[in-house]
Amino acid sequence: MVMDVGERDGDGEDGGWENMGEDNGTKSPTDLVDETVSMIEYVARFGDYRRAQRKECYNLARRMKILLPFFDEIRHHGSPISHNCVASLSRLKKAIRLAMKLLKTCNEGSKIHLALESEAIMIKFHNAYVKLTQALEELPFDELEVSDEVREQIELMLTQLTRAKKRTDTQDIELAVDLMAVSSKTDERNADIAIVERLAKKLDLHTVEDLKIETIAVKKLSKERGSTAESIQQIIQLLNKFKQVLGMEITNVLDDTDTPQKLSKCHSLVIPHEFLCPITLEIMRDPVIVASGQTFERESIQKWFDSNNRTCPKTRQTLAHLSVAPNYALKNLITQWCEKNNFHLPKKEDQASSRKFFVDHEDEISCLVEQLSSSQLEVQRKAVKNIRVLSKENPETRVLIAKHGAIPRLVKLLSYPDSKIQEHAVTALLNLSIDESNKRLITDEHAIPAIIEVLQNGSMESKENSAAALFSLSMLDENKVTIALENGIPPLVDLLQNGTIRGIVPPLMLLLEDKKLGMVDEALSILLLLATHAEGRHEMGQLSFIQTLVDIIKDGTPKNKECATSVLLELSSNNYSHILAALQFGVYEHLVQIAESGTNRAQRKANGLLQLMSKSEQIP
Repeated sequence: MVMDVGERDGDGEDGGWENMGEDNGTKSPTDLVDETVSMIEYVARFGDYRRAQRKECYNLARRMKILLPFFDEIRHHGSPISHNCVASLSRLKKAIRLAMKLLKTCNEGSKIHLALESEAIMIKFHNAYVKLTQALEELPFDELEVSDEVREQIELMLTQLTRAKKRTDTQDIELAVDLMAVSSKTDERNADIAIVERLAKKLDLHTVEDLKIETIAVKKLSKERGSTAESIQQIIQLLNKFKQVLGMEITNVLDDTDTPQKLSKCHSLVIPHEFLCPITLEIMRDPVIVASGQTFERESIQKWFDSNNRTCPKTRQTLAHLSVAPNYALKNLITQWCEKNNFHLPKKEDQASSRKFFVDHEDEISCLVEQLSSSQLEVQRKAVKNIRVLSKENPETRVLIAKHGAIPRLVKLLSYPDSKIQEHAVTALLNLSIDESNKRLITDEHAIPAIIEVLQNGSMESKENSAAALFSLSMLDENKVTIALENGIPPLVDLLQNGTIRGIVPPLMLLLEDKKLGMVDEALSILLLLATHAEGRHEMGQLSFIQTLVDIIKDGTPKNKECATSVLLELSSNNYSHILAALQFGVYEHLVQIAESGTNRAQRKANGLLQLMSKSEQIP
């Protein structure tokens, strides 16, 4: 079974793997190894992944690369390979194909869609881990004569996959709340532009080129799901808001036929195969040539030599010497390609324009900050409104406003009797808090009690922006406790009853996570009320606190377990995916225990969940 790994490259795009059928027992061992290795190499060429799944993607891709030495040994297997071994290799190939398709989606799919559907994507990752684990555990290592070293690597990979199946990273809460706020169908608010800007940066959709590529991805998605689907309309709504921030023309995405054809092949950045080191499958920074004429990353080939290897890792021939020579020609090609495809570098004219803006506006900002302390009501009102507007524009302006001392003055204005001044002040603080250093400055001015006061007594818009400001400040750990101790929860409950749900769930999540505050039952009671509303269920689903509920069901007090089981039942009654997620976190055996020995109410709720699981065919 001898063949060159680097020869197969499919059709130049996806290697033809999307159209590959089932093996049906007809594939030879050579074909199975060849095609499986090519899929792993194809994955290695992905330049980057969407932010929402980036960490999980890199981990999965890295684990797939661990299998390359295993397949290399199979290539050089001396004796014939049995039907049993071929069947095992076929199952492993299917598991890798599933993982490859998932990684491809996260590499080139719509960034907005992947962020909105992050929970469903995480379930797909879990499924990929299960399939890979099953396939690897069934491999007949002894029959395949796998070396101890390679076997140890695969056993380590199995340990990592087992850990990954048990772990589900919590979603970026700030991203989830921003998505919900920007997706709101209520009237636009001034604070929304700041949130849209922050969200665009989080999703890497803050340049014209980014949005053109995202438009192509949305078109492709709409063809797959249907343009009238509610989820597609929500994605288009968000896409148009991002375009508005950059001043782009808003067109009908689904009917827009003016997009350059060349963009249709720019869904993702694919690294040319020849730029990858054959050992690590990573893009080379310092390529060097060995005696066989093959090129490798200097650090990788040196480690190969340091491990007492005297052969070429790619051709397996014995090397005449271990000297290496820099491959300057390839290094120059890589450098040129990187420069050509770096879409995120700011243009020079943009930098010059930015500098001119700050020179022109610094005097204006300084003057406005001084006017915040004016004794004339109209001057104050106009100044705080202008500060609010300016604080939406960009990160540099927010830093500049803080630099000129606006934060202490804005905090004082929170207690001002004029409702419009109060509204502008709290919204300006919300906008300024987007900057991490400004969070600290606002906290140092003891703003949280004053913001809670606005949350209690302000106008509806002031209350909503106060809730959002508290969430933003809660990113500092010490503020999580302060919000609860300053009685920030009761006004949030009042906002739920008399206003909108926006801004409620994040502070409640803080109380669930910090059990030493002793407010778990209170927070769960409010969340149960939220779960009876469609909007509340949507937000909780986006925030993915199913694992937190399961942890409370496992380890909480009897009352905690009762409340958490009630919330999980309410959510699961409306969405079976929550049942699947809870089962993956190990809730089943604990529900059985509660059904037998919990409080009366907990027993009823646990039995209700077990019945739902049975109906959904998730348990026998």
